[in-house]
Amino acid sequence: MHDFSKISVIGLGYIGLPTAAVIASRGVQVHGVDISEHAVDTINQGKIHIVEPDLDMLVQAAVSTGKLKASTEAEAADVFMIAVPTPFKGDKKPDLSYIEAAIHTIAPHVNKGNLIILESTSPVGTTEKIAQWLAQLRPDLRMPHANAEQSDVFIAHCPERVLPGRVLQELVSNDRIIGGISPRCAHKAMELYQLFVRGECLVTDARTAEMAKLTENSFRDVNIAFANELSMICDHLKINVWELIQLANRHPRVNILSPGPGVGGHCIAVDPWFIVDSAPEQAKMIRLAREVNDAKPHYVMDRVKKAADEFKKPVIACLGLAFKADIDDLRESPALDIAKELTEQRIGEVLWVEPNIRSLPKAYQAFTPQLVSLHEALERAHILVVLVDHKQFKSLKPGDVAAKVVIDTRGLFG
Repeated sequence: MHDFSKISVIGLGYIGLPTAAVIASRGVQVHGVDISEHAVDTINQGKIHIVEPDLDMLVQAAVSTGKLKASTEAEAADVFMIAVPTPFKGDKKPDLSYIEAAIHTIAPHVNKGNLIILESTSPVGTTEKIAQWLAQLRPDLRMPHANAEQSDVFIAHCPERVLPGRVLQELVSNDRIIGGISPRCAHKAMELYQLFVRGECLVTDARTAEMAKLTENSFRDVNIAFANELSMICDHLKINVWELIQLANRHPRVNILSPGPGVGGHCIAVDPWFIVDSAPEQAKMIRLAREVNDAKPHYVMDRVKKAADEFKKPVIACLGLAFKADIDDLRESPALDIAKELTEQRIGEVLWVEPNIRSLPKAYQAFTPQLVSLHEALERAHILVVLVDHKQFKSLKPGDVAAKVVIDTRGLFG
């Protein structure tokens, strides 16, 4: 029998809320904390403030049984799971201010025997920093360190590795890497994850766990950079890159990913910079891949401008704003950046099409008139820029776009 009667989840976003709901569904009391009053009020009504399949039913059940409650204030618990954002600053330096703020929030409520887990993707050394910050705030508690046999609290890093749109399945089915500041910390954290994870729980130290998550996303970033570079080479050589990749991938040991308008999401576009920041001399290929992928949106925009020059009053429709297909998540989305940039450059009238959202986030409210239906975009636009392969766009027939100039960054039209 486990001794986790109450678990606190700090940060109720795309990772924190599904994690809180899954744990609550196992009959454990969960207290969620978020700085957004809107998020807290929505969850306490048994509703959700994000889009994720089946999450609404899970949250509703957890709230109605009293197993999940949310608030803007922290309170005592047996476990504190931190799932707050870790963006980077303008100079590509990691921004750990959200994690530090979370530690300040929980510090008064931490007691002997508590387990603190960092789920946020973080630069190598962040879990050890948590121990340092907590030691300053709570000098009465003994912190763990690598060789310590005893400590008053347990601190571990367990990076999430779920796919938006499949979060509830993958939270349970994926293997988890669990890195403790000490072996005792790792094993304590493993007990918690075994409550709800059916995949394998793999124990290591905190630094290796931090680096493992960064490595997974950097591996994909390098592979996508290869595909994006191929797509630009193929444009230059008048070769269909989609057919080329399909043929090359028939080789039993070749698996090239698909090119796109850039790389988005809050992971692949961010995490490699954490490695570059921690080992700038050594991380040459990882940096170059990031630069290739960061340059791809500019390449797409240049193609759009060239096409727009052929029309007196061009109307350009950007199909898709999310960072990947069939989700509503606009964070770090190259598609959104391209739509915004094209609009601001006034090369014509720009229409934005995103079937998965009803309204734009606050920072983009000025662009609200740009948001139109797919039907309106097809009626009015001269140029279609396919930025995301949403199912609504995949169902378009060649006849729907026959009279248009199509700039297809996703290979939807072959």
